[in-house]
Amino acid sequence: MSSNDFFLRVYKVVKQIPFGRVTSYGGIAKVLGTPGSSRTVGYAMNASHNDPEIPAHRVVNRNGLLTGKHHFPGTNLMQQLLENEGLIIEEDQIKNFKETYWDPLEEIGLQD
Repeated sequence: MSSNDFFLRVYKVVKQIPFGRVTSYGGIAKVLGTPGSSRTVGYAMNASHNDPEIPAHRVVNRNGLLTGKHHFPGTNLMQQLLENEGLIIEEDQIKNFKETYWDPLEEIGLQD
């Protein structure tokens, strides 16, 4: 599978993350059947910032940290987008992470 095909599969999952919810790079990797590819999911997110249909701001690390924030234009755009959806962010971390986490494996199951 080419990286472009993998990125498209990542984007298909990311587009399903509901407003006001977040998921993790690892969660996406697991639902795609490639649990060791969290970093590649991050690369896909970094490459998606010019597509407004891909809510890359809803993908964070496994602890709720906004690790991808430096890939967004401006200083705090990722945080502002999440706060506009009702999430509480303190020191680059989602405060209510467990309550707002959307588990793609539970919600959409294993992709083929």
